[in-house]
Amino acid sequence: MGLSEVQSRALLGLAAPAVTVEVHLANGLPSFTLVGLAEVEVKEARERVRSAILNSGLAFPHNQRITVNLAPADLPKDSGRFDLPIALGILAASGQIDGTRLAGWAFAGELSLSGELRPVRGALAMAAALRQSDEAPRLALPPGSAEEAALVPGLAVHRARHLLDVVAQFLPAGAADAAAPAEGWTPLPPAARAPEPTYPDLADVKGQASAKRALEIAAAGGHSLLMMGPPGSGKSMLAQRFAGLLPPMDDDEALQSAAIASLDGAFDVARWGQRPTRAPHHTASAVALVGGGSPPRPGEISLADGGVLFLDELPEFPRAALEALREPLESGRITISRAARRADFPARFQLVAAMNPCPCGHLGQRQPACRCTPDQVARYQGRLSGPLLDRIDLHIEVPQLASDELLAAPAGESTASVRARCIAARARAVTRQGTPNQALQGQALDAHLQLDAAAAAFAGTAAARLGWSARATHRALKVARTIADLAGSQSTTVAHVAEAIQYRRALRAAGR
Repeated sequence: MGLSEVQSRALLGLAAPAVTVEVHLANGLPSFTLVGLAEVEVKEARERVRSAILNSGLAFPHNQRITVNLAPADLPKDSGRFDLPIALGILAASGQIDGTRLAGWAFAGELSLSGELRPVRGALAMAAALRQSDEAPRLALPPGSAEEAALVPGLAVHRARHLLDVVAQFLPAGAADAAAPAEGWTPLPPAARAPEPTYPDLADVKGQASAKRALEIAAAGGHSLLMMGPPGSGKSMLAQRFAGLLPPMDDDEALQSAAIASLDGAFDVARWGQRPTRAPHHTASAVALVGGGSPPRPGEISLADGGVLFLDELPEFPRAALEALREPLESGRITISRAARRADFPARFQLVAAMNPCPCGHLGQRQPACRCTPDQVARYQGRLSGPLLDRIDLHIEVPQLASDELLAAPAGESTASVRARCIAARARAVTRQGTPNQALQGQALDAHLQLDAAAAAFAGTAAARLGWSARATHRALKVARTIADLAGSQSTTVAHVAEAIQYRRALRAAGR
Protein backbone atom coordinates (compact mmCIF):
# COMPACT_ATOMS: atom_id res chain seq x y z
CA MET A 1 0.00 0.00 0.00
CA GLY A 2 1.16 3.56 -0.70
CA LEU A 3 -0.20 7.06 -0.29
CA SER A 4 1.17 10.27 -1.80
CA GLU A 5 0.18 13.90 -2.32
CA VAL A 6 1.15 16.35 -5.07
CA GLN A 7 0.18 20.02 -5.35
CA SER A 8 -1.29 21.52 -8.50
CA ARG A 9 -3.62 24.37 -9.43
CA ALA A 10 -7.04 24.55 -11.04
CA LEU A 11 -8.40 27.51 -12.98
CA LEU A 12 -11.74 29.16 -12.27
CA GLY A 13 -11.81 32.50 -14.03
CA LEU A 14 -8.67 34.40 -13.08
CA ALA A 15 -8.50 32.52 -9.77
CA ALA A 16 -6.25 29.48 -9.53
CA PRO A 17 -7.19 27.62 -6.32
CA ALA A 18 -4.82 24.97 -5.01
CA VAL A 19 -5.61 21.35 -5.84
CA THR A 20 -4.07 18.43 -3.92
CA VAL A 21 -3.65 15.29 -6.01
CA GLU A 22 -3.85 12.32 -3.64
CA VAL A 23 -2.89 8.86 -4.88
CA HIS A 24 -3.57 5.65 -2.97
CA LEU A 25 -2.31 2.19 -4.00
CA ALA A 26 -3.94 -0.85 -2.42
CA ASN A 27 -4.20 -4.57 -2.98
CA GLY A 28 -7.30 -5.79 -4.78
CA LEU A 29 -8.69 -6.10 -8.26
CA PRO A 30 -6.61 -3.96 -10.66
CA SER A 31 -8.33 -0.64 -11.38
CA PHE A 32 -7.59 3.03 -11.94
CA THR A 33 -10.25 5.28 -10.39
CA LEU A 34 -10.18 9.08 -10.61
CA VAL A 35 -12.52 11.10 -8.37
CA GLY A 36 -12.95 14.77 -7.45
CA LEU A 37 -15.42 16.41 -9.88
CA ALA A 38 -13.16 15.87 -12.90
CA GLU A 39 -14.28 16.83 -16.40
CA VAL A 40 -13.90 14.42 -19.32
CA GLU A 41 -10.42 15.64 -20.34
CA VAL A 42 -9.18 15.07 -16.78
CA LYS A 43 -10.62 11.55 -16.66
CA GLU A 44 -8.82 10.77 -19.91
CA ALA A 45 -5.57 11.40 -18.02
CA ARG A 46 -5.71 7.75 -16.91
CA GLU A 47 -4.70 6.53 -20.34
CA ARG A 48 -2.16 9.30 -20.98
CA VAL A 49 -0.49 8.77 -17.59
CA ARG A 50 -0.35 5.00 -17.97
CA SER A 51 1.26 5.20 -21.42
CA ALA A 52 3.66 8.00 -20.44
CA ILE A 53 4.96 6.09 -17.40
CA LEU A 54 5.46 2.85 -19.36
CA ASN A 55 7.05 4.51 -22.41
CA SER A 56 9.43 6.40 -20.11
CA GLY A 57 10.82 3.10 -18.83
CA LEU A 58 9.21 3.40 -15.41
CA ALA A 59 7.05 0.83 -13.63
CA PHE A 60 3.28 1.21 -13.63
CA PRO A 61 1.47 -0.64 -10.78
CA HIS A 62 -0.77 -2.78 -13.00
CA ASN A 63 -1.72 -5.29 -10.33
CA GLN A 64 -2.94 -2.83 -7.72
CA ARG A 65 -6.03 -0.76 -7.10
CA ILE A 66 -5.17 2.89 -7.91
CA THR A 67 -7.35 5.66 -6.50
CA VAL A 68 -6.64 9.27 -7.46
CA ASN A 69 -8.48 12.05 -5.64
CA LEU A 70 -8.42 15.69 -6.74
CA ALA A 71 -9.21 17.76 -3.66
CA PRO A 72 -11.23 19.82 -2.90
CA ALA A 73 -13.97 17.58 -4.21
CA ASP A 74 -16.48 20.39 -4.94
CA LEU A 75 -14.15 22.34 -7.24
CA PRO A 76 -14.58 21.56 -10.97
CA LYS A 77 -11.38 20.51 -12.74
CA ASP A 78 -10.75 20.61 -16.45
CA SER A 79 -7.93 20.39 -19.05
CA GLY A 80 -4.87 18.17 -19.08
CA ARG A 81 -2.90 20.17 -16.50
CA PHE A 82 -3.27 17.38 -13.90
CA ASP A 83 -1.46 14.72 -15.98
CA LEU A 84 1.97 15.48 -14.51
CA PRO A 85 0.91 15.65 -10.84
CA ILE A 86 -1.11 12.42 -11.22
CA ALA A 87 1.90 10.65 -12.72
CA LEU A 88 4.18 11.93 -9.96
CA GLY A 89 1.65 10.84 -7.32
CA ILE A 90 1.58 7.29 -8.72
CA LEU A 91 5.38 7.14 -8.85
CA ALA A 92 5.64 8.45 -5.28
CA ALA A 93 3.01 6.01 -3.96
CA SER A 94 4.85 3.11 -5.65
CA GLY A 95 8.20 4.18 -4.16
CA GLN A 96 9.92 5.13 -7.43
CA ILE A 97 10.41 8.73 -6.29
CA ASP A 98 10.66 10.25 -2.82
CA GLY A 99 7.24 11.70 -1.99
CA THR A 100 8.57 13.76 0.91
CA ARG A 101 10.70 15.78 -1.49
CA LEU A 102 7.61 16.91 -3.39
CA ALA A 103 6.57 19.17 -0.50
CA GLY A 104 6.83 22.86 -1.40
CA TRP A 105 6.39 22.19 -5.13
CA ALA A 106 3.45 22.74 -7.47
CA PHE A 107 3.17 20.98 -10.83
CA ALA A 108 1.09 21.30 -13.98
CA GLY A 109 1.52 19.83 -17.43
CA GLU A 110 -0.11 17.65 -20.04
CA LEU A 111 1.65 14.39 -20.89
CA SER A 112 2.05 12.91 -24.33
CA LEU A 113 2.00 9.14 -24.65
CA SER A 114 5.81 9.16 -24.87
CA GLY A 115 6.20 11.19 -21.65
CA GLU A 116 6.91 14.55 -23.31
CA LEU A 117 5.38 17.51 -21.51
CA ARG A 118 3.04 19.82 -23.38
CA PRO A 119 2.10 23.40 -22.40
CA VAL A 120 -1.15 24.20 -20.62
CA ARG A 121 -3.22 27.38 -20.77
CA GLY A 122 -3.39 29.70 -17.80
CA ALA A 123 0.19 29.19 -16.59
CA LEU A 124 0.61 32.88 -15.86
CA ALA A 125 -2.62 32.99 -13.85
CA MET A 126 -1.38 30.00 -11.85
CA ALA A 127 1.94 31.68 -11.15
CA ALA A 128 0.24 34.93 -10.10
CA ALA A 129 -1.99 33.01 -7.67
CA LEU A 130 1.03 31.21 -6.22
CA ARG A 131 2.81 34.52 -5.62
CA GLN A 132 -0.19 35.77 -3.64
CA SER A 133 -0.39 32.62 -1.51
CA ASP A 134 1.31 32.37 1.85
CA GLU A 135 3.64 29.49 1.05
CA ALA A 136 4.70 30.56 -2.52
CA PRO A 137 6.06 27.11 -3.50
CA ARG A 138 8.32 26.36 -6.41
CA LEU A 139 6.62 25.66 -9.72
CA ALA A 140 7.48 23.11 -12.44
CA LEU A 141 5.91 23.57 -15.88
CA PRO A 142 6.38 22.43 -19.50
CA PRO A 143 8.15 24.54 -22.14
CA GLY A 144 5.95 27.39 -23.31
CA SER A 145 4.13 27.54 -20.00
CA ALA A 146 7.25 27.99 -17.86
CA GLU A 147 8.35 31.06 -19.82
CA GLU A 148 4.96 32.66 -19.11
CA ALA A 149 5.16 31.89 -15.40
CA ALA A 150 8.69 33.33 -15.19
CA LEU A 151 7.23 36.77 -15.89
CA VAL A 152 5.79 36.75 -12.35
CA PRO A 153 8.42 38.21 -10.00
CA GLY A 154 9.38 36.49 -6.76
CA LEU A 155 8.58 32.94 -7.90
CA ALA A 156 10.99 30.04 -8.55
CA VAL A 157 9.98 28.49 -11.89
CA HIS A 158 11.52 25.36 -13.43
CA ARG A 159 11.03 24.13 -16.98
CA ALA A 160 10.81 20.40 -17.68
CA ARG A 161 10.63 18.85 -21.14
CA HIS A 162 9.93 15.23 -20.20
CA LEU A 163 8.47 13.25 -17.34
CA LEU A 164 11.92 11.75 -16.71
CA ASP A 165 13.36 15.25 -16.22
CA VAL A 166 11.00 15.77 -13.30
CA VAL A 167 11.48 12.26 -11.91
CA ALA A 168 15.26 12.76 -11.82
CA GLN A 169 14.84 15.62 -9.36
CA PHE A 170 12.87 13.58 -6.80
CA LEU A 171 14.52 10.17 -6.77
CA PRO A 172 15.13 8.52 -3.38
CA ALA A 173 18.36 9.58 -1.67
CA GLY A 174 20.56 6.71 -2.85
CA ALA A 175 19.28 6.72 -6.40
CA ALA A 176 19.52 10.49 -6.66
CA ASP A 177 23.23 10.41 -5.92
CA ALA A 178 23.83 8.03 -8.81
CA ALA A 179 21.42 9.68 -11.27
CA ALA A 180 22.73 11.69 -14.20
CA PRO A 181 21.54 15.30 -14.35
CA ALA A 182 18.37 15.79 -16.38
CA GLU A 183 19.14 17.77 -19.52
CA GLY A 184 15.56 19.01 -19.91
CA TRP A 185 15.28 20.44 -16.37
CA THR A 186 16.05 24.17 -16.34
CA PRO A 187 15.58 26.73 -13.57
CA LEU A 188 14.37 29.91 -15.25
CA PRO A 189 15.72 33.27 -14.10
CA PRO A 190 13.22 36.09 -13.52
CA ALA A 191 12.15 37.47 -16.89
CA ALA A 192 13.68 40.79 -17.85
CA ARG A 193 11.42 43.71 -18.59
CA ALA A 194 10.55 43.69 -22.29
CA PRO A 195 11.58 46.70 -24.39
CA GLU A 196 9.05 49.44 -24.91
CA PRO A 197 6.36 48.04 -27.23
CA THR A 198 5.82 49.62 -30.63
CA TYR A 199 2.46 50.67 -32.05
CA PRO A 200 1.34 51.94 -35.47
CA ASP A 201 2.13 55.64 -35.87
CA LEU A 202 -0.66 58.21 -35.87
CA ALA A 203 1.36 60.21 -38.42
CA ASP A 204 0.22 57.70 -41.05
CA VAL A 205 -3.28 59.21 -40.92
CA LYS A 206 -3.45 62.32 -43.11
CA GLY A 207 -5.84 65.11 -42.25
CA GLN A 208 -8.68 64.36 -39.81
CA ALA A 209 -7.46 66.89 -37.26
CA SER A 210 -10.73 66.88 -35.31
CA ALA A 211 -10.79 63.08 -35.09
CA LYS A 212 -7.19 63.02 -33.87
CA ARG A 213 -8.07 65.62 -31.24
CA ALA A 214 -10.91 63.38 -30.04
CA LEU A 215 -8.54 60.40 -29.85
CA GLU A 216 -6.14 62.48 -27.76
CA ILE A 217 -8.92 63.44 -25.34
CA ALA A 218 -10.12 59.84 -25.10
CA ALA A 219 -6.61 58.55 -24.38
CA ALA A 220 -5.89 61.25 -21.80
CA GLY A 221 -9.08 60.69 -19.80
CA GLY A 222 -9.86 57.01 -20.40
CA HIS A 223 -13.03 57.85 -22.35
CA SER A 224 -14.98 55.71 -24.81
CA LEU A 225 -15.31 56.90 -28.40
CA LEU A 226 -17.72 56.46 -31.32
CA MET A 227 -16.59 57.50 -34.82
CA MET A 228 -19.11 57.94 -37.61
CA GLY A 229 -18.18 58.51 -41.23
CA PRO A 230 -18.36 57.14 -44.76
CA PRO A 231 -16.39 54.05 -45.85
CA GLY A 232 -12.67 54.70 -46.33
CA SER A 233 -12.52 57.91 -44.30
CA GLY A 234 -9.88 56.50 -41.92
CA LYS A 235 -11.91 55.27 -38.94
CA SER A 236 -10.15 51.89 -38.75
CA MET A 237 -6.70 53.48 -39.14
CA LEU A 238 -7.42 55.83 -36.28
CA ALA A 239 -8.69 53.02 -34.04
CA GLN A 240 -5.66 50.83 -34.72
CA ARG A 241 -3.38 53.63 -33.55
CA PHE A 242 -5.31 54.50 -30.43
CA ALA A 243 -3.53 52.05 -28.09
CA GLY A 244 -0.22 53.81 -28.83
CA LEU A 245 -1.56 57.00 -27.24
CA LEU A 246 -2.25 55.35 -23.88
CA PRO A 247 0.21 55.55 -20.98
CA PRO A 248 2.60 52.59 -20.57
CA MET A 249 1.32 49.68 -18.49
CA ASP A 250 2.74 49.23 -15.01
CA ASP A 251 3.78 45.76 -13.86
CA ASP A 252 0.45 44.94 -12.22
CA GLU A 253 -1.54 45.99 -15.29
CA ALA A 254 0.75 44.03 -17.60
CA LEU A 255 0.54 40.97 -15.37
CA GLN A 256 -3.26 41.02 -15.26
CA SER A 257 -3.59 41.58 -19.00
CA ALA A 258 -1.15 38.75 -19.72
CA ALA A 259 -2.90 36.43 -17.25
CA ILE A 260 -6.23 36.89 -19.03
CA ALA A 261 -4.60 36.24 -22.41
CA SER A 262 -2.98 33.13 -20.92
CA LEU A 263 -6.41 31.83 -19.88
CA ASP A 264 -7.45 32.06 -23.53
CA GLY A 265 -4.23 30.43 -24.71
CA ALA A 266 -3.40 33.55 -26.73
CA PHE A 267 -0.54 35.04 -24.70
CA ASP A 268 2.72 35.84 -26.49
CA VAL A 269 5.73 36.61 -24.29
CA ALA A 270 6.99 39.03 -26.95
CA ARG A 271 3.88 41.19 -26.38
CA TRP A 272 4.43 41.55 -22.63
CA GLY A 273 3.54 45.08 -21.54
CA GLN A 274 1.78 45.96 -24.80
CA ARG A 275 -1.77 47.22 -24.47
CA PRO A 276 -4.06 44.85 -26.36
CA THR A 277 -6.36 45.92 -29.16
CA ARG A 278 -9.20 43.47 -29.74
CA ALA A 279 -11.31 43.82 -32.89
CA PRO A 280 -14.00 41.11 -33.03
CA HIS A 281 -16.03 40.66 -36.19
CA HIS A 282 -19.54 42.10 -36.17
CA THR A 283 -21.01 38.59 -36.24
CA ALA A 284 -19.68 37.96 -32.70
CA SER A 285 -22.28 36.80 -30.21
CA ALA A 286 -22.95 38.21 -26.76
CA VAL A 287 -21.07 35.27 -25.20
CA ALA A 288 -18.06 35.93 -27.45
CA LEU A 289 -18.00 39.56 -26.33
CA VAL A 290 -18.58 39.28 -22.59
CA GLY A 291 -17.46 35.68 -21.95
CA GLY A 292 -19.18 32.49 -20.95
CA GLY A 293 -19.21 28.79 -21.64
CA SER A 294 -18.58 25.91 -19.29
CA PRO A 295 -16.16 26.38 -17.68
CA PRO A 296 -16.49 30.17 -18.05
CA ARG A 297 -13.90 31.71 -20.36
CA PRO A 298 -13.06 35.40 -20.78
CA GLY A 299 -14.69 37.23 -23.65
CA GLU A 300 -13.38 40.01 -25.86
CA ILE A 301 -14.07 42.71 -23.25
CA SER A 302 -11.83 40.90 -20.75
CA LEU A 303 -9.15 40.08 -23.32
CA ALA A 304 -9.08 43.84 -24.00
CA ASP A 305 -8.57 44.63 -20.29
CA GLY A 306 -6.09 47.50 -20.00
CA GLY A 307 -6.34 48.13 -23.72
CA VAL A 308 -8.79 48.84 -26.52
CA LEU A 309 -11.93 47.08 -27.72
CA PHE A 310 -12.55 48.18 -31.31
CA LEU A 311 -16.01 47.44 -32.67
CA ASP A 312 -16.14 48.24 -36.38
CA GLU A 313 -19.53 48.42 -38.11
CA LEU A 314 -21.15 48.89 -34.71
CA PRO A 315 -24.82 48.77 -35.83
CA GLU A 316 -24.20 45.41 -37.51
CA PHE A 317 -23.49 43.69 -34.18
CA PRO A 318 -26.39 41.70 -32.70
CA ARG A 319 -28.55 43.83 -30.43
CA ALA A 320 -28.08 41.43 -27.50
CA ALA A 321 -24.29 41.63 -27.86
CA LEU A 322 -24.28 45.43 -27.77
CA GLU A 323 -26.65 45.64 -24.82
CA ALA A 324 -24.42 43.22 -22.89
CA LEU A 325 -21.70 45.90 -22.96
CA ARG A 326 -23.70 48.39 -20.90
CA GLU A 327 -22.82 47.14 -17.40
CA PRO A 328 -19.10 46.46 -18.07
CA LEU A 329 -18.71 49.95 -19.52
CA GLU A 330 -19.84 51.31 -16.15
CA SER A 331 -18.29 48.85 -13.69
CA GLY A 332 -15.11 47.65 -15.41
CA ARG A 333 -15.90 44.03 -14.47
CA ILE A 334 -18.06 41.18 -15.73
CA THR A 335 -19.48 38.38 -13.59
CA ILE A 336 -20.46 35.21 -15.44
CA SER A 337 -22.85 33.06 -13.43
CA ARG A 338 -23.76 29.51 -14.35
CA ALA A 339 -25.65 26.82 -12.46
CA ALA A 340 -22.48 25.04 -11.31
CA ARG A 341 -19.96 27.89 -11.07
CA ARG A 342 -19.36 31.61 -11.11
CA ALA A 343 -16.43 33.51 -12.56
CA ASP A 344 -15.45 37.16 -12.24
CA PHE A 345 -13.28 38.77 -14.93
CA PRO A 346 -11.87 42.30 -15.16
CA ALA A 347 -13.09 44.36 -18.12
CA ARG A 348 -11.42 47.76 -17.84
CA PHE A 349 -11.28 48.41 -21.57
CA GLN A 350 -11.63 51.54 -23.65
CA LEU A 351 -14.35 51.18 -26.23
CA VAL A 352 -13.59 52.59 -29.67
CA ALA A 353 -16.43 52.03 -32.12
CA ALA A 354 -16.96 52.95 -35.75
CA MET A 355 -20.06 53.09 -37.92
CA ASN A 356 -21.37 54.41 -41.21
CA PRO A 357 -23.98 57.18 -41.05
CA CYS A 358 -26.49 55.16 -43.09
CA PRO A 359 -26.80 51.73 -44.78
CA CYS A 360 -25.03 52.86 -47.96
CA GLY A 361 -22.52 54.90 -45.98
CA HIS A 362 -22.71 58.14 -47.97
CA LEU A 363 -25.17 60.26 -46.01
CA GLY A 364 -24.27 63.96 -46.37
CA GLN A 365 -21.93 63.43 -49.34
CA ARG A 366 -22.41 64.91 -52.78
CA GLN A 367 -20.39 62.30 -54.62
CA PRO A 368 -21.45 59.55 -54.48
CA ALA A 369 -24.86 60.67 -53.31
CA CYS A 370 -26.71 58.83 -50.56
CA ARG A 371 -29.53 56.64 -51.84
CA CYS A 372 -31.08 55.82 -48.45
CA THR A 373 -34.51 57.09 -47.44
CA PRO A 374 -34.92 58.98 -44.15
CA ASP A 375 -36.73 55.97 -42.73
CA GLN A 376 -33.83 53.66 -43.62
CA VAL A 377 -31.36 56.06 -41.99
CA ALA A 378 -33.48 56.26 -38.85
CA ARG A 379 -33.80 52.47 -38.61
CA TYR A 380 -30.08 52.00 -39.17
CA GLN A 381 -29.00 54.48 -36.51
CA GLY A 382 -31.81 53.22 -34.26
CA ARG A 383 -30.03 49.90 -33.89
CA LEU A 384 -27.95 51.63 -31.24
CA SER A 385 -30.01 52.06 -28.09
CA GLY A 386 -30.08 55.28 -26.12
CA PRO A 387 -28.70 53.69 -22.94
CA LEU A 388 -25.69 52.37 -24.87
CA LEU A 389 -25.01 55.71 -26.56
CA ASP A 390 -25.31 57.45 -23.19
CA ARG A 391 -22.35 55.36 -22.00
CA ILE A 392 -20.10 56.44 -24.88
CA ASP A 393 -18.38 59.68 -23.96
CA LEU A 394 -17.30 61.03 -27.36
CA HIS A 395 -19.34 60.95 -30.58
CA ILE A 396 -17.45 62.35 -33.56
CA GLU A 397 -17.78 62.57 -37.33
CA VAL A 398 -14.91 61.44 -39.55
CA PRO A 399 -15.61 63.04 -42.96
CA GLN A 400 -14.29 61.83 -46.28
CA LEU A 401 -11.28 63.84 -47.47
CA ALA A 402 -11.21 65.17 -51.03
CA SER A 403 -8.64 63.40 -53.20
CA ASP A 404 -6.54 66.53 -53.80
CA GLU A 405 -6.55 67.30 -50.06
CA LEU A 406 -5.56 63.73 -49.24
CA LEU A 407 -2.66 63.64 -51.70
CA ALA A 408 -1.34 67.07 -50.72
CA ALA A 409 -1.66 66.63 -46.96
CA PRO A 410 1.66 66.37 -45.10
CA ALA A 411 2.34 63.69 -42.50
CA GLY A 412 0.48 64.35 -39.29
CA GLU A 413 1.75 64.63 -35.73
CA SER A 414 3.48 61.48 -34.51
CA THR A 415 2.14 59.12 -31.90
CA ALA A 416 5.08 59.92 -29.60
CA SER A 417 4.30 63.63 -29.32
CA VAL A 418 0.55 63.14 -28.84
CA ARG A 419 1.20 60.38 -26.31
CA ALA A 420 3.43 62.69 -24.25
CA ARG A 421 0.55 65.13 -23.83
CA CYS A 422 -1.85 62.31 -22.95
CA ILE A 423 0.52 60.94 -20.31
CA ALA A 424 0.99 64.38 -18.78
CA ALA A 425 -2.77 65.05 -18.67
CA ARG A 426 -3.57 61.68 -17.13
CA ALA A 427 -0.79 62.18 -14.56
CA ARG A 428 -2.43 65.46 -13.51
CA ALA A 429 -5.76 63.69 -13.04
CA VAL A 430 -4.29 60.76 -11.11
CA THR A 431 -2.29 63.10 -8.87
CA ARG A 432 -5.40 65.15 -8.14
CA GLN A 433 -7.99 62.41 -7.62
CA GLY A 434 -6.27 59.01 -7.86
CA THR A 435 -8.13 57.86 -11.01
CA PRO A 436 -8.54 58.91 -14.66
CA ASN A 437 -11.36 61.35 -15.25
CA GLN A 438 -13.62 58.73 -16.80
CA ALA A 439 -13.76 56.86 -13.46
CA LEU A 440 -14.99 59.86 -11.44
CA GLN A 441 -18.32 59.18 -9.74
CA GLY A 442 -20.67 60.93 -7.32
CA GLN A 443 -19.06 63.27 -4.83
CA ALA A 444 -15.61 62.76 -6.35
CA LEU A 445 -16.90 64.20 -9.62
CA ASP A 446 -18.31 67.26 -7.85
CA ALA A 447 -15.12 67.74 -5.84
CA HIS A 448 -12.61 67.46 -8.69
CA LEU A 449 -14.51 68.87 -11.65
CA GLN A 450 -13.72 72.43 -10.49
CA LEU A 451 -16.31 74.10 -12.74
CA ASP A 452 -16.29 77.87 -12.61
CA ALA A 453 -19.63 79.63 -12.29
CA ALA A 454 -19.96 80.54 -15.98
CA ALA A 455 -19.09 77.01 -17.10
CA ALA A 456 -21.65 75.48 -14.72
CA ALA A 457 -24.40 77.75 -16.05
CA PHE A 458 -23.41 77.03 -19.65
CA ALA A 459 -23.36 73.25 -19.05
CA GLY A 460 -26.80 73.34 -17.42
CA THR A 461 -28.33 75.32 -20.29
CA ALA A 462 -26.79 73.01 -22.92
CA ALA A 463 -27.98 69.84 -21.15
CA ALA A 464 -31.52 71.20 -20.90
CA ARG A 465 -31.71 72.27 -24.54
CA LEU A 466 -30.19 69.03 -25.85
CA GLY A 467 -32.35 66.85 -23.61
CA TRP A 468 -29.44 64.98 -22.04
CA SER A 469 -29.85 62.46 -19.26
CA ALA A 470 -27.95 62.87 -15.99
CA ARG A 471 -25.47 60.25 -17.19
CA ALA A 472 -24.86 62.05 -20.50
CA THR A 473 -24.39 65.35 -18.66
CA HIS A 474 -21.87 63.88 -16.24
CA ARG A 475 -19.96 62.20 -19.05
CA ALA A 476 -19.73 65.46 -20.98
CA LEU A 477 -18.39 67.16 -17.85
CA LYS A 478 -15.78 64.44 -17.41
CA VAL A 479 -14.65 65.06 -20.98
CA ALA A 480 -14.47 68.79 -20.21
CA ARG A 481 -12.27 68.04 -17.20
CA THR A 482 -9.93 66.04 -19.44
CA ILE A 483 -9.77 68.89 -21.95
CA ALA A 484 -8.82 71.19 -19.06
CA ASP A 485 -6.08 68.78 -18.00
CA LEU A 486 -4.68 68.71 -21.54
CA ALA A 487 -4.58 72.48 -21.42
CA GLY A 488 -2.92 72.45 -17.99
CA SER A 489 -5.82 74.39 -16.45
CA GLN A 490 -6.71 74.04 -12.77
CA SER A 491 -10.41 74.84 -13.36
CA THR A 492 -12.91 73.76 -16.02
CA THR A 493 -14.01 76.78 -18.03
CA VAL A 494 -16.72 77.57 -20.59
CA ALA A 495 -14.29 76.86 -23.45
CA HIS A 496 -13.60 73.36 -22.12
CA VAL A 497 -17.30 72.62 -21.67
CA ALA A 498 -18.12 73.96 -25.15
CA GLU A 499 -15.56 71.66 -26.76
CA ALA A 500 -16.88 68.70 -24.78
CA ILE A 501 -20.46 69.39 -25.90
CA GLN A 502 -19.58 69.19 -29.58
CA TYR A 503 -18.41 65.60 -29.08
CA ARG A 504 -21.94 64.42 -28.27
CA ARG A 505 -23.73 65.82 -31.30
CA ALA A 506 -22.56 63.64 -34.22
CA LEU A 507 -25.59 61.34 -34.39
CA ARG A 508 -28.05 64.20 -33.84
CA ALA A 509 -26.37 66.18 -36.63
CA ALA A 510 -26.61 63.16 -38.94
CA GLY A 511 -30.35 63.01 -38.49
CA ARG A 512 -30.86 60.82 -35.40
